[in-house]
Amino acid sequence: MRKRKLGNRGPEVSALGYGCMGLDANYGPPTARPEGIRIIRAAVERGVTLVDTAEAYGPFANEELVGQALTPFREQVVIATKFGFGINPDGSRYGLDSRPAHIREVVDASRKRLRVEKIDLLYQHRVDPNVPIEDVAGAVNELIQQGKVKHFGLSEASAQTIRRAHAVQPLTAVQSEYSLWTRDPEHNGVLATCEELGIGFVPFSPLGAGFLTGKIDTATTFDITDFRNRSPRFAPEARAARGCSPANRGSSRFPARRSYTASRKTWVPLTSSSRSTTSTRSRTPPRKSPFLVPGFPRKCSS
Repeated sequence: MRKRKLGNRGPEVSALGYGCMGLDANYGPPTARPEGIRIIRAAVERGVTLVDTAEAYGPFANEELVGQALTPFREQVVIATKFGFGINPDGSRYGLDSRPAHIREVVDASRKRLRVEKIDLLYQHRVDPNVPIEDVAGAVNELIQQGKVKHFGLSEASAQTIRRAHAVQPLTAVQSEYSLWTRDPEHNGVLATCEELGIGFVPFSPLGAGFLTGKIDTATTFDITDFRNRSPRFAPEARAARGCSPANRGSSRFPARRSYTASRKTWVPLTSSSRSTTSTRSRTPPRKSPFLVPGFPRKCSS
């Protein structure tokens, strides 16, 4: 697989990254641990060297899965994880929390779950309006100085927030949803800011949560816990309006397999695993593949 450097100061990684969220969250029941390990290792064996997770996925379980799966490949891969949500030990949540003290707690816990001494790439998962981004960047800078983190990133941040954080601790990467049907980074200044500042861009959900693969039609159903059951884009009438009938299955009007998100030298799209869907024409769930690309819609924070 081709390699790319994440921005001006980041590591060299594979041109496609692997996002592990769907193995434990948002796309139905969690994948069995042995199968999750097999999928992650299959991605690495095919040349993927950027693996993405977060404490919020599971929560906690996804980091544990990634840590176990990548132990034999630790020197070959770059592991990215995220902080930013308030998550109690029992998994319950209390909103956003990017207080510096909390960031330090999360990083120590993530390092244990990932089985690493140093986190390769640490993102703020969502911007916390109650904590100045300068304080967040300063806390991560301290963690870098302490040898617990290598690189800093933001997820779904505005162009202004990116600039403010970058002035305190240079950013290696910014992660945002970006695809043929989610073009916000082109218009809100995020892409331009990343290019200007030499920051790598990591698009997630480049195939629109699986929609742009052409494998989803009006007969497709999702597990009751799959977020797509609640997404207006996947409502039956929305799929019908886009011509997603069983007769057109596999012939999406979007040129997804020539996705332009992979064309920039400092962009590394995140691939992921499919979650089981069923069709009235076939009750056999599709084989999981490390190279199908679902995602989870999110909005930019200021």
